[in-house]
Amino acid sequence: MSLTPLDKAAIRLSFERAATTYDDYAILQREIQSRLLERIEFQRYAPETILDLGCGTGSASRMMAGRYAGANIIALDWAPAMLGRIDPVPEAGRQAGRNLSPLCADMHALPLAARSVDLVFSNLALQWSYDLPAVFREFRRIMKADAMLVFTSFGPDTLYELKQAWRSVDESPHVNDHPDMHDVGDELLAAGFREPVMDAERLTMEYADVMTLMRELKAIGAHNVASNRQHGLTGKASLKEMLNSYEAFKRGDRYPASYEVIYGTAFAPAEGQPVKTPGGDVATFSIDALRAGSKSRGAP
Repeated sequence: MSLTPLDKAAIRLSFERAATTYDDYAILQREIQSRLLERIEFQRYAPETILDLGCGTGSASRMMAGRYAGANIIALDWAPAMLGRIDPVPEAGRQAGRNLSPLCADMHALPLAARSVDLVFSNLALQWSYDLPAVFREFRRIMKADAMLVFTSFGPDTLYELKQAWRSVDESPHVNDHPDMHDVGDELLAAGFREPVMDAERLTMEYADVMTLMRELKAIGAHNVASNRQHGLTGKASLKEMLNSYEAFKRGDRYPASYEVIYGTAFAPAEGQPVKTPGGDVATFSIDALRAGSKSRGAP
């Protein structure tokens, strides 16, 4: 999985700046969020602790707080300004607001105890990871045995038209790279998750002009954050050339922007299930499980 490295500081700054405009423009993000929430509706699941990773302004966190009234919802994001937009007491029910805890942290180093989370929910955050295997290892560390992971991310064909239009201008990265669905699934297996299920769909947004698309991307914080991106303002000549190239994708009087959406579901290993590591297979047991096993065998 060879992708252009991302600039960690630029990611955080982009979402910090977009906090006040995000909800006005995150139409696609809310649609995908709704589809992901539907996937856990069919699970007979009563999680005690839920991690909403990359929660943004807390839309999914508030919905899950209402749905799982007895659960503790950890609304985690890397951008403090995004967390500052979360209403701690949702109008849908003040009781639901009491179990929602905002947490500012890096997904690559989660400040959560091992085996403490029953459900990890992440909508369109993992594409911003600069080390996806490390994120999956962190998920495994904090998830209880048999806990569930559900997530969405963007695939490599996202904003295909914009990528191609910029490639007619120069070879510099102007649109972020995203991992392939199969690579993401392989990383889940490598991290020790079981029963991973991956699928994808293509959604297309249409715009009256390309500049509206670019302004929308800026408003939700989806900047180009490649570490080797060009810094400074884009020249008028280069921008004009890109816009002219985008004309090849025009449909009638509308300009399409394609998004490849990846959906993933997996489960943490069961108690004692061996997990492959560079040092060999490793099985992990909790003290309580070992004690219960000893009692069942009649050990003193």
